[in-house]
Amino acid sequence: MVTEQVEESLERADVTRATLLAREIFSDIANRWALLVINALGERTLRFTELHAEVDGISHKMLTQTLRTLERDGLVQRTVHPTVPPRVDYALTEPGRALRTLVNGICGWTRQHVAHVEAARSRFDAERRRSPAPR
Repeated sequence: MVTEQVEESLERADVTRATLLAREIFSDIANRWALLVINALGERTLRFTELHAEVDGISHKMLTQTLRTLERDGLVQRTVHPTVPPRVDYALTEPGRALRTLVNGICGWTRQHVAHVEAARSRFDAERRRSPAPR
């Protein structure tokens, strides 16, 4: 009985299967805006405008969509304060903070390997200009 439950749980968490919730969650968090919002929130509580200022290049619409998705997935907590005008704060939940640890790893990897990626892109682009791909 326990073995069946473990196998069923593992199957539900399979991100390679398109029809499962795990794949949807993976898609929600594996985009640049979600990663940047999670990184920007960190251990802080921020208002929408503060968060918008922290994530360079994100539009109001995309920030709103990203926050709604992260809130729906239980990674961000939205708190509305009954003031005039209303004040809304955003903070990571416990699972959001756990995810931030992984996001920090991705950010660190990016900083460490940015020069390598830049050089590889230059070589690739130069090679493509010299010999276009066959049709």
